[in-house]
Amino acid sequence: MSTPARTFALFISDLHLQASHPRTAEAFFRFLAEHAVKAERLYLLGDIFEYWAGDDDLTEPFHQQVIGAIRTVSAAGTRVYWLAGNRDFLVGPGFAQAAGLSLVEEPHLIEAGGRRIALVHGDAQCTADLKYMAFRAQVRDKQWQQQFLGMPLAQRKAIIAGLREGSREAQAGKSYEIMDVTPDAVDAVFAQTGADVIVHGHTHRPAVHETGGKLRYVLPDWELDVEPQRGGWIELAGDGTLTCHGFS
Repeated sequence: MSTPARTFALFISDLHLQASHPRTAEAFFRFLAEHAVKAERLYLLGDIFEYWAGDDDLTEPFHQQVIGAIRTVSAAGTRVYWLAGNRDFLVGPGFAQAAGLSLVEEPHLIEAGGRRIALVHGDAQCTADLKYMAFRAQVRDKQWQQQFLGMPLAQRKAIIAGLREGSREAQAGKSYEIMDVTPDAVDAVFAQTGADVIVHGHTHRPAVHETGGKLRYVLPDWELDVEPQRGGWIELAGDGTLTCHGFS
């Protein structure tokens, strides 16, 4: 009997963690304790939190619980990496130090078993959504972020709450195609990186897509506090094998 290839990396995204969704948070903590501690690397590919208003919110009790759970994994020897999503792009060095992880920019490249894998959150590839792309360019601007983080924390949270409500209303009127990644944007990532695999989240449409011999793995979102329950992760073995794991 052959020995299973060692877990090189695990990928998750779109947990949208928040204190009001305790079952989803508990599923994340179990995943960390049962799976992440056994991997060489853990990649958090965006929207781990429902929102992040700034690193001066580190002391909030729920945030402390999440940070402590991640730090336990890091302390056990797993290298943890954080790639920003559209909900938690304000995570900064204060959070990274507290959680014992490294911040990485997208596209982030890794190699295993001769495979070159590009990691992105996925929102930058939804180029058909012109309004969102304009908004993304605004909030990812360093000067805008500096001005926003200069506001009182309570004011920032109020603004974010308004933006989240506006986002829900806007999405209700958008088509399936507009909210998904576009082929041209995906091809651009392959061309830019020379990768033969892309792993991303954001769209909440887990699947494996094959185009021209190249593969695109889409991560699921996590939701265990309402029905139907969903979630999962992708495992990368040292030999380059990718395996999708889900639960419901």
